[in-house]
Amino acid sequence: MDRVNKKKCKNKTKGLLVCVLMTGMIAVGGRSSRTQGNNTLGTLMMSQFEKELYSDILKTYTPAMTYDQTKDSREYFKRVLPLYSYMKNNEVYDTASESELTYEMIRAKEAADENHVDEKTGELVSRNKDEESEKKSQKPVVNFSKEKLADFDYLRQNFYTVDRTTTITGEQLNAEKMLSEDMHLAKNVEGPQILIYHTHSQEGYADSAPGNLDTTVVGVGEYLTQILREKYGMNVLHHTGTYDVNDRDHAYSNAEPAIEQILRENPSIEVVIDLHRDGVAEGTRLVTEVDGTQMASIMFFNGLSRTTALGDISYLKNPYIQDNLAFSFQMQLKAAEYYPGLARPIYLKGYRYNMHFKPKSLLIEVGAQTNTLQEAKNAMVPLADVLHRVIQE
Repeated sequence: MDRVNKKKCKNKTKGLLVCVLMTGMIAVGGRSSRTQGNNTLGTLMMSQFEKELYSDILKTYTPAMTYDQTKDSREYFKRVLPLYSYMKNNEVYDTASESELTYEMIRAKEAADENHVDEKTGELVSRNKDEESEKKSQKPVVNFSKEKLADFDYLRQNFYTVDRTTTITGEQLNAEKMLSEDMHLAKNVEGPQILIYHTHSQEGYADSAPGNLDTTVVGVGEYLTQILREKYGMNVLHHTGTYDVNDRDHAYSNAEPAIEQILRENPSIEVVIDLHRDGVAEGTRLVTEVDGTQMASIMFFNGLSRTTALGDISYLKNPYIQDNLAFSFQMQLKAAEYYPGLARPIYLKGYRYNMHFKPKSLLIEVGAQTNTLQEAKNAMVPLADVLHRVIQE
């Protein structure tokens, strides 16, 4: 084996020496002929031949000395640096950050940002935001195949964040089953069909006025109520009771009897929405853009009444866990289809969070303390549209 390698090495060395010698001879010959000024057709052809031969020799035996700008630089580096080629061919991406869902969202935003040019004048055409928004709302911006959604790993990675305090199974996160549940409201019903309330009424925003509920998540809930009533004709009851003023730790326990009383008095209510505001690090801003408007991102939240330490929590029973999961997933999917980037992944945690009131119960986080009140209110426009698509269309 050593003898063969030595022979190959000698042959390569000889070949390189021959090429260098030929290159020198061609260069000298070419310079000599041009110095004599014999610019005949034969001389010119010979000169061109010399240049091409010289270039080919360099590219073959000394590629690092040549670089063809007209070709792909990646191919050049693959040829010159074998390690580069190996690395490019064996790249591994973090699927959590570069997922297919992320790609589709980026493409959707990219398409939304494209400029429109008048074919006759060649000038940019400014869009009417209302018309454009109406057009976008008529059809999905992003489509998700049933095959992808049927994949538990894909579903969990792209649509959910599972808190370390709990666990979830593929049987519970079955997209086909969750999408098959009918979430439509009953028709021709008298009385409110939607209840909006706030377990944590004191949750405010960066510019909220102390003591003024209208500038907290309660004011955001009132704006959502207004949109649902005026634009979509829904009968909504907005409950503004406060349960966290003196004792935030027991807010859910404090709210439970009051909400149960409201539901007894209004049996027509089918949808219960507990509207919250998230808490994040001070340097974090949960902002997205929809149709050119800056708004707070939203997050659907589900309690599973199960912890990794205790298993199923018997004293926090919720017969509607699967219905809750189906409802939030249908909302999340519609948001991802029509408003890419609006909704953060659904957050799954171990406790109940009063989601046992109704099958169609939602807990929604609207932005965080670093958002402005206006950003939070702006998010209510697409949220109302998403809710309309799930329970009315």
